[in-house]
Amino acid sequence: MPKLKTHKGAAKRFKKTATGKIKRGKAFKRHILTSKDTKRKRQLDTDTLVSAADAPKVRRMIPY
Repeated sequence: MPKLKTHKGAAKRFKKTATGKIKRGKAFKRHILTSKDTKRKRQLDTDTLVSAADAPKVRRMIPY
């Protein structure tokens, strides 16, 4: 079997945890930040897990 290629765009956006789950950053933290509440901006900083529905697609893109 040939090796699978990693999707480089996905590799920059997602990381695997030690237990095999997939971490992602949150959206809406790039610009127009003055109109957003401090609490909201702080909560957008934290990483979260990819939803169960999307996880298989992301796993295929980052096999290693």
